[in-house]
Amino acid sequence: MKIKSFTFNPFQENTYIIYNSKKECLIIDPGCYTNEEEKKLYDFVKKNKLNPIKIINTHCHIDHILGNQFVSKTWKIDLYIHINEIEQLNNSENIAKIYGLDEYKPSPKPTHFIRENQKIQLGSYNFKILFTPGHSPGHICLYNEVDNFIISGDVIFKNSIGRTDLPGGDYNTLINSITEKILPINESLKIYAGHGPSTILKDEKETNPFLK
Repeated sequence: MKIKSFTFNPFQENTYIIYNSKKECLIIDPGCYTNEEEKKLYDFVKKNKLNPIKIINTHCHIDHILGNQFVSKTWKIDLYIHINEIEQLNNSENIAKIYGLDEYKPSPKPTHFIRENQKIQLGSYNFKILFTPGHSPGHICLYNEVDNFIISGDVIFKNSIGRTDLPGGDYNTLINSITEKILPINESLKIYAGHGPSTILKDEKETNPFLK
């Protein structure tokens, strides 16, 4: 299993491509906005001869979905989200205007809704879906037990957590999601966050001021 990250758009969002030895890949939170960013994503897929099979949004805030249409049209693949994110997705064109993202290409509608504890397959690997609301109503994380990592979206960052002052956010709900779903995982867990650098769960338990 290999992971490639890109930092895209004015919000400095992390987009992830996860791929295996058979060249199948998941594209998670495609945030590519400009033509240059789209080209970076496309060139990496082409250079490595990858076969994208799914788009997955950890949540549908605008910075995590800016590239949904580009990825969907380019590789003819379906979008997976949690059903509680559908309102965010449906309102994305208005939100893009608020942030001055005038070149936003509207996201396609989801064709699959992700459920808690569902397994997302990538060849012989699978990712367990953790339902982690608080930053947004239908936020999910993808946990791979074999390689011991999690794609955490905007739930937890290095020395921080996701903001809860956006529509649908709730601080207590977010802390409960982290406490119940992420902290019980083994401390060597690697966390690939939606913004900023990756981190290790043990370090967050020791130094993250929001988890004291």
